[in-house]
Amino acid sequence: MSRTLGLIHSPREADEFFTDEGCFILETWNRADDPTLSVARARVERGVTTRLHKLAGIAERYLILSGSGRVEVEGIPPQSVGPGDLVYIPADRGQRIANTGDGDLVFLAICTPRFVPEAYLDIDPDPPT
Repeated sequence: MSRTLGLIHSPREADEFFTDEGCFILETWNRADDPTLSVARARVERGVTTRLHKLAGIAERYLILSGSGRVEVEGIPPQSVGPGDLVYIPADRGQRIANTGDGDLVFLAICTPRFVPEAYLDIDPDPPT
């Protein structure tokens, strides 16, 4: 369980969880009383590509912290990304990211409005493994 002290919110590493999308998520900030924004740390293991999906009504940004990857966003050619890159994904656009490096690909997923599970739509043509 994470804790919030005043204006400082400290997520706990033990709260990281694996998603059907194929990556690990640690919710940094996602609260019903602050519906305008959510922030999560995403971690994609070496050699993994997340499932093609979209977020209904939610724009997302990936701020790459470490590792290297190849991001696909509906409507633009796939692009390589690395530390410091920020990827903007408009609401309702197909998206996925592949880890092309030797270690974990780690990034912040910043959603506006905040991420809610019912907004996640798996549009990958391949069945989940």
